[in-house]
Amino acid sequence: MIAHLQGKLVEKTPTDVVIDCGGVGYHINISLHTFSLLPNADFIKLFTYLQVKEDSQTLYGFVEKSEREIFKLLISVSGIGANIARQMLSSMDPKQIINAIASGDVATIQSIKGIGIKTAQRVILDLKEKMLKLYDIDEVSISQSNTNRDEALSALEVLGFVRKASEKIIEKIVKEDPDASVETIIKKALKNL
Repeated sequence: MIAHLQGKLVEKTPTDVVIDCGGVGYHINISLHTFSLLPNADFIKLFTYLQVKEDSQTLYGFVEKSEREIFKLLISVSGIGANIARQMLSSMDPKQIINAIASGDVATIQSIKGIGIKTAQRVILDLKEKMLKLYDIDEVSISQSNTNRDEALSALEVLGFVRKASEKIIEKIVKEDPDASVETIIKKALKNL
């Protein structure tokens, strides 16, 4: 019903914003990903999704249209409500979620707070084909590089490094050299940690 809102940014926190549109203040829930992309301007535009329940109407906002589309796909899965979908988009950026689902990476999906193994498996089962089709992803290449990435990440965790910091560095390494072996990824990551 409400596709987007454009107006003056009145309030801003990591979880929500208030946008004044023609004298009406709209309270919009956002993910940390959207929060990180918010411009420093007073005037902003957010793509929105309106969730209507018996006892409430809740607006969710996104800087990128693609993030809203992923949000809609996530909430279509049984067991994933709007808050868990928002939590997922706060824990990982949309590309990481797309890649994790497309490659069947249950561990990555399960690493998000509030998601158990059964829910992670259901997300992958329900959305894998859609992600592969929508984003035209080559399933084999993602599984290959993802396996090396995951093994390197596990090794760094065993060595006592923090998962979040390790993930960022490994993502950078894999982007620069998608065919890097597990050993190469670990060696390069250790130099940067």
